[in-house]
Amino acid sequence: MNRIICLLLMWYAFIPFANAGETDARTVIELSPAHRALVLNEMRQFLSGLQQITAALSRDDMDAVTQAARGLGIAMTRDVPADLKQALPQGFRKLGHQVHSQFDQIALDAESLGDSDHALSQLGNTLTQCVACHNSYQIRLVNQ
Repeated sequence: MNRIICLLLMWYAFIPFANAGETDARTVIELSPAHRALVLNEMRQFLSGLQQITAALSRDDMDAVTQAARGLGIAMTRDVPADLKQALPQGFRKLGHQVHSQFDQIALDAESLGDSDHALSQLGNTLTQCVACHNSYQIRLVNQ
């Protein structure tokens, strides 16, 4: 049953791409090449962490869930340059903060509760924030 839920969560994460032929009405965030690279790298880290968490949940390995989720928490934001933070819209920053906080909570609960169903539910809620962000924003290079 958990595998079906995991597959549904992964499918749900890619719904924004189903309407690729429509006009893109998302808010444009214009960033320098260096800032764009930092943001996209963070998103790839999220995707890698999501894969690690999902694989760990399929094995009921709550220690691995804890470790992967903790790596995606608020601590991940400490090295973000101040000028990049200022370049990002408040709504984008808010969604990002929520996602990082939710990963911290997943790590805490996985460690203390050891309940894979609870962690899977939390992961679904976190992915909702990812989808909301991807539905709301697009990143472009400055002057493109």
